[in-house]
Amino acid sequence: MIIDIHGHYTTAPEAHNQWRIDQLAAYAAGQPSPAYPEISDDTIRASIEENQLKLITERGSDLTIFSPRASAMGHHEGDQRISLEWTVACNNLIKRVVDLFPDTFVGVGQLPQSPGSDLTATIAELERVVNELGFIGVNLNPDPSGGLWQTVPLTDKFWYPLYEKMVELDVPAMVHVSASCNPNFHATGAHYMNADTTAFMQLIQGDLFADFPTLRLIIPHGGGAVPYHWGRYRGLADMLKQPDLSTHLMNNVFFDTCVYHQPGIDLLVKVIDNKNILFGSEMIGAVRGIDPTTGQYFDDTKRYIDAAQISDAQKASIFESNARAVFPRLDAILAERGR
Repeated sequence: MIIDIHGHYTTAPEAHNQWRIDQLAAYAAGQPSPAYPEISDDTIRASIEENQLKLITERGSDLTIFSPRASAMGHHEGDQRISLEWTVACNNLIKRVVDLFPDTFVGVGQLPQSPGSDLTATIAELERVVNELGFIGVNLNPDPSGGLWQTVPLTDKFWYPLYEKMVELDVPAMVHVSASCNPNFHATGAHYMNADTTAFMQLIQGDLFADFPTLRLIIPHGGGAVPYHWGRYRGLADMLKQPDLSTHLMNNVFFDTCVYHQPGIDLLVKVIDNKNILFGSEMIGAVRGIDPTTGQYFDDTKRYIDAAQISDAQKASIFESNARAVFPRLDAILAERGR
């Protein structure tokens, strides 16, 4: 089985996107949010069948872990009430996709976050999406200020109540920022990569997993700059008198394969232990075009794993077994289905 752990609903119906525009306009005008629109099952089906499902079939994956569009989480816009309303709408829409295509998608939730807000609503929505919607994980934004970094590190005790609930529910989080409101940082070309790298460095500096030894965090986009500068981070850990990364972080931190060229994947699988790599594509996401040097889509990452100089057993781990280990609720769902 080939499990893509990094999919976003980037083709959500226009009525859903327009409601967000109207919601923010109402907030700016000091008015209540408008009623959420009626969206038919047929509209949702078309948005998936003509996009993600078409590419999944063409590229040969089996199951996609699916979450709301990351760049649209927009935690820097409005306040916590606005974020909660938008988050609930987005997560409910993902639930509808999963219910319409249960053999192809499984849900991961967005969290309501807002600069300066506490985690009460965040934890409540985590519980809802896992216990009521059947989701298997969440996306956690380490910078809800949108590129201004007006927040505390992921190792700060501010986050501990959320981690405690994640451990209790046995779900991982993908550490994934949203849009950038800082003109210095292009959202997907700079802000995403910066955040991935920053999150890993924060974890090096702290001792989070001593307090939460079963907590699991996924750093997307191949880990940002981390694999390319693996010697730097090993060296910094040593200078900071931290344990070796193999024990300090790498029993709890995982990278995906959203790296859009063969040399990048080749480096990732050479530098990072096989157990820490999960297959992901983020298809119809940040990079949607065709690579003129190969004639293939940049985000068809399965091709890169297929061509990597690793064993079939290692490829099978990246494609399936590592995901089942990091997402135990997924493993339980698949086992129940005999998959």
